Amino acid sequence: MIKVEGLFKEFKLSKKQKQENNTTEDVYRAVNDVSFECHPGRIFSLLGPNGAGKTTTLRMISSMIQPTHGKIEICGIDLAKNPNEARKKIGFLTGSTGLYERLTPDEVLKYFADLNDVSKADFEQRKAHYYSLLDMHAFKSKKIGQLSTGMKQKVSITRTMIHNPDVVVFDEPTSGLDVITAENIITLIRDCRTQNKTVIFSSHIMTEVDLLCDDLAIISKGKLVYKDSMSNFRNNMKAESLTGEFIRIVNEA
Repeated sequence: MIKVEGLFKEFKLSKKQKQENNTTEDVYRAVNDVSFECHPGRIFSLLGPNGAGKTTTLRMISSMIQPTHGKIEICGIDLAKNPNEARKKIGFLTGSTGLYERLTPDEVLKYFADLNDVSKADFEQRKAHYYSLLDMHAFKSKKIGQLSTGMKQKVSITRTMIHNPDVVVFDEPTSGLDVITAENIITLIRDCRTQNKTVIFSSHIMTEVDLLCDDLAIISKGKLVYKDSMSNFRNNMKAESLTGEFIRIVNEA
C-alpha cells in the first residue's frame, strides 16, 4: 500500500530561472498539498499534463527525492523515518533507464539482486521468468551500451522486478517504445495486479489507462484536481472520449 498525506515539493529558483519564468518568487512549488492512497491488487494511475508534478510525485514516492513537507508510507513504513526498509518494498521504472553501459544485462541484474539480498535460487527463477516474458535471451550477454532503447527498457523492467517488490512505480513506462515492448510492459503491470502488488503509474496514453486502471487521480499545476475510481470516471464523463474528459477536467481546474 502507498499512503501520501499533504505532500509538498518546492525547488529553490536561481536568478536566471526567475528571469526565465518571469517571477520574483524564490521557490517553485512543483507539488502542492497532494494526498491519496494506492491499495494492493489495484492499479492507480496518476495523470496530468507536462509539468503538472506527476514525475516529481512519483520520485518522492520511490525515495529518489525528498518532499519539502508531507508524509509517505510504503506498506505501513514511514519513508522519511525508515528509508532503507521502505526501499526494499519498492520497484521503480522510468523512461530514463540509468543503466551501466559497460555491464551486460546478466551483470546488472545480479548486482541489483545482491543489493536487495535476493537468494541465488530466487534470482535465477525470476531472471528466467522475465527473460522469457520479455524475450531477452538473445542479448543477455551483450554490453548495455550496444543495446537498442527497447532492449534497455526490458533490462530496466527486469531490474525493477528482480527483488519482487510489493510496491511498483511506473513513470511513463511505455514512452518511446515499440508496440511489442509496450505490450510486454502492459502484461507485466497486469501480472502485478494479479500478484496483489500495489501499482501506481503515469501515462499520456489514455488507451493504456483505460486498459489497466482501477483508480486514478489527475494533477494540474501541482494540485490534485480529480480523484476517483476508473469506473466512476467513465460513468460520469461529460466529454465524448476519455482524452476529452481528461482535458475538460484540467481546463476547468
